[in-house]
Amino acid sequence: MESAAVSILLRAVEMDTKERYTMALVLYQEGLQILMDLIKETKDAAKKKHFKGKAAEYMDRAETIKDLINEQKSTGKYREQTKIEAGSTGHGYATVFGRFLDASVTHIHVEDPYIRTFHQCQNLLRLCELGIQKCHLLAHVTLVTTQDPDRRKEQTAWLQELKLSLGLRQISFEFTFSSTLHDRQVRLNNGWVIKIGRGLDYFKASAGKMTLGACDMDLRPCLETSVDIFHVSQIVNKNDT
Repeated sequence: MESAAVSILLRAVEMDTKERYTMALVLYQEGLQILMDLIKETKDAAKKKHFKGKAAEYMDRAETIKDLINEQKSTGKYREQTKIEAGSTGHGYATVFGRFLDASVTHIHVEDPYIRTFHQCQNLLRLCELGIQKCHLLAHVTLVTTQDPDRRKEQTAWLQELKLSLGLRQISFEFTFSSTLHDRQVRLNNGWVIKIGRGLDYFKASAGKMTLGACDMDLRPCLETSVDIFHVSQIVNKNDT
């Protein structure tokens, strides 16, 4: 447990230094929970005192970061920028932006011109699954994409199947086609906007059906792309209320 706490807190400090404050805050909180468990369990007085000192230090920093995030959110200045290197792993949707999906999210809006092929529609499905796991009040998912001229029927059928599946959970899903769409972004009605250079389709093809990464996208090598996450003071959608 001690080595786990050290590893997580060192990672938190690294993210803090890189000004990726939301990720740093999550890691500080995880590391602090382990430290608190260690404080309860250790019988060594010197170690207990050391752990308490470290916990107080990291707790103060976590509170400072929380205030900083809230302050910058209120002025529309908060932004995180990350580059995903070609061939790197550990960049599934939950890792990259799952921390922004919470009980305050009722509407996920996706703009991505390449939700066309089967595997691209599966990427949207993975995002919806993550939304259901993290956003307990999720009520609406909307998509704007382009139409595949060679697979119009298949593309529409896949999206209709997703609509039916989400409907079984009382989540509405609406999709529209645009011939001019270029930007790629995921907008959450709690104010967070996630822009990924390649959209949702930034993973390399799986090396095989029985290879690591075939199911868990954190283990799937990625294509090079950039991720820009920022907060706007208010995102209003007709279905938010």
